[in-house]
Amino acid sequence: MHLSSLLHVLTWFGDSGFLLPAALWIAVWLGIRSPTRPLAVLWLLLFGFAGALIAVSKIAFMGWGIGSATLNFTGFSGHTAMAASIWPVACWLAVSRWEHRVRVAAAVFGWLFAALIGFTRLWLDAHSVSEVVAGYGLGLAVSGIFLWWQHRLPHPRLSWALVLASLATPLLFMPLGKPAPTQDALEVIAVRLAGIERPYRRSDLRMGRRVPSSIR
Repeated sequence: MHLSSLLHVLTWFGDSGFLLPAALWIAVWLGIRSPTRPLAVLWLLLFGFAGALIAVSKIAFMGWGIGSATLNFTGFSGHTAMAASIWPVACWLAVSRWEHRVRVAAAVFGWLFAALIGFTRLWLDAHSVSEVVAGYGLGLAVSGIFLWWQHRLPHPRLSWALVLASLATPLLFMPLGKPAPTQDALEVIAVRLAGIERPYRRSDLRMGRRVPSSIR
């Protein structure tokens, strides 16, 4: 496999088409048993807030050009943020029946894997360093707060086979490496909300260029 193909496969593990179902599965796994339902609520609140923040940052830039030319920032890297939010928690849940040090090691592996996904976004020139770092920080906050707070609540005990099988469900509906049309959808929303001819691009930010209004 060529390096470019490998990077595209790796970056797909941070794609919303793969990770949004995983986020829902985490809520389902935690919500099945009443003792862990508060954890499911906590997860949905944390992940929902992060998801909304990612979407708002992207729409704000694509619709109104709100960003930083100095930092080369046009919004959070969604792949990196979701990967750092979900993979540590999913890995932790996969070994939830094991001893504490194994669960910690699994969560650390999830954070390292998310960092690798962030690196692929840089290598593929999909995001700037500031966007990847901001995305990773946001995801780290979500998974870190969740894993820290779960010590106060009943601990889940899940089958690793169940967790892995659930994570693989997106492969039933979309081929490996095929990105979800999330970015395109956000562009359409931004253009319609802002009433402009096209979404703002990174080149517009660098050149201080304004996008014409679609209203004549």
